[in-house]
Amino acid sequence: MLYWMQSAVRSAHNQALDYAISQANRLKLPVLVVFGLTPSYPSANARHYQFLLEGLRDAHAGLKARELPLMVLLTGERGPAEAALALAGDAALIVTERAYLRHLREWREWLAGELERQHPELPLAQVESELVVPLEVTSTKQEFAARTIRPKITRALPGYLLQGTEQQPAHGLKCLPRPKLEQLDPAGLASPAALIASFKVEGVPAGEEEGGEVAAQAQLTAFLKRLGRYDQDRNDPTVDGSSRLSAYLHYGHISALQVALAVQEHGGPGAAAYLEELIVRRELSFNLCWYNPHYDSVGVLPEWAAKTLGEHQHDGREHTYSRAELEAAETHDPYWNAAQRQMMKTGRMHNYMRMYWGKKVLEWTPGPAEAHAALVYLNDKYEQDGRNPNSYAGIGWVFGLHDRPWTRRPVFGTVRYMNAGGLKRKFDIEKYARTWNGR
Repeated sequence: MLYWMQSAVRSAHNQALDYAISQANRLKLPVLVVFGLTPSYPSANARHYQFLLEGLRDAHAGLKARELPLMVLLTGERGPAEAALALAGDAALIVTERAYLRHLREWREWLAGELERQHPELPLAQVESELVVPLEVTSTKQEFAARTIRPKITRALPGYLLQGTEQQPAHGLKCLPRPKLEQLDPAGLASPAALIASFKVEGVPAGEEEGGEVAAQAQLTAFLKRLGRYDQDRNDPTVDGSSRLSAYLHYGHISALQVALAVQEHGGPGAAAYLEELIVRRELSFNLCWYNPHYDSVGVLPEWAAKTLGEHQHDGREHTYSRAELEAAETHDPYWNAAQRQMMKTGRMHNYMRMYWGKKVLEWTPGPAEAHAALVYLNDKYEQDGRNPNSYAGIGWVFGLHDRPWTRRPVFGTVRYMNAGGLKRKFDIEKYARTWNGR
């Protein structure tokens, strides 16, 4: 039984892995876990590879404790799916996770096509491992906003917000196969610097947090202790009020279902607010990426937003900045600069500041297409949780996605506007600026 681990890099609370084990036990077969590591992952740099490899390090240790072997194979231009195909000849079934972004879906489609051509009797199963409520159970179309998807998720949630049973393998693998791909020693992942250097990717330094399921579980435990104030503190970037779980969810180092169950069990005034973010808002973003092929471009905008921004594209702008100036945090706005510097240094930006950060880029660039492209570039390069449905939905929101028309203004038209006055009313923005601007 071959489990191609790709989006859920964890040894526990892993729905795809549990399904693979259950099928292996039914057929009295051993389980082999394979991960395809590609040096050319889209938009990935040294920061992202560091976090990923720390996750593989922990996954290897956790799988080893469960007597499940992990093979890490270096793959080429076809991406990680090559690893699964390389071991397909010995498999009775290939299991992987359901995927939503374009390149992840293309890799699975390529694998399915190659299996049909080379191993027509070998089935490929995709298991929902990202969402609490499976996507089509919630909706069979792109949802307009949180208010339209919320009741659909709420109706289905009791049937899915349930604790699963972790499966234990009944049959061990006596010897590993020898695929025609370079195999990495998982034990060597503890020191990934040399491997990352060989990939010749951008040298963006590691972020603030360590990757892997061990760190993810510690972060969940820490968050539960401050969950009681989540509804009060989450919009204040000067306090540690957020969950800090976004990157771990993005890399699959922790399960959204496990987090939801833990928050639900803990309860308290912050639980409902966080479950709204984790389930309703997050799953709205996956709905977007599944049903809208333009999720990462300005083409994602609803008709009303595209129309109003087009009408105001040539409005005068008090300030304009190039992408290089934005990346270097060289604007007149100390609050925006602070947010950009936080992201560059740590790999994360507080969610409230992300909204302001995005709105100002729309205001300071020649048009919405350039602004959207700049935000995707900066987000995907520096955010540890970039290249994610949540990120693309959040960037789209800057331009009116999942929102409604507001008061008409220059440049924005009827798209929602934000200014520094709102920051000053909500929290001590000067403290935030001093922290990240080094003053």
